[in-house]
Amino acid sequence: MAAEQLADGPQDGAPLPPRPLDAIDQDILKILQADGRASIRSVAERVHVSRANAYARINRLVEDGVIRGFSARVDHERAGHGTSAYITLKIVQNTWRTVREQLRLLPGASHIALVGGDFDVLLLVHTPDNRTLRELVLTRLQAIPEVLSTRTLLVFEEEDLEPEA
Repeated sequence: MAAEQLADGPQDGAPLPPRPLDAIDQDILKILQADGRASIRSVAERVHVSRANAYARINRLVEDGVIRGFSARVDHERAGHGTSAYITLKIVQNTWRTVREQLRLLPGASHIALVGGDFDVLLLVHTPDNRTLRELVLTRLQAIPEVLSTRTLLVFEEEDLEPEA
């Protein structure tokens, strides 16, 4: 299955139907959320199934789009991106897909969400410093024709919530 299909669903744009998960699938997800590097053997032992069963279940979760990928949790400050901000955007109606593609190209963008409420898009960015953040907002974001307005919310402190194992 293509990477785009895992991220966005089938090529025709229709979302994949929800996949029913049993207790073992739920336990596997909790383990992998807490430690994406957990071995098949350790996952199998912890959920009390064979390695072949654990391997097949994880592959099915990936193929069905339940698991969208594996990643590392990064301390952005230690990685040289000491400034973080949530940026809200109001955009021209029906331009979400166009705007999303342009936001994906922004350096430091780590999360993009279409939301309901007083604004349309919520963007999380990590930049080396305030000057870079200013450049990103005032030059890059406001140059996107479909962006009507922005509001920047500086992050003073953040914490990733660890899933319960």
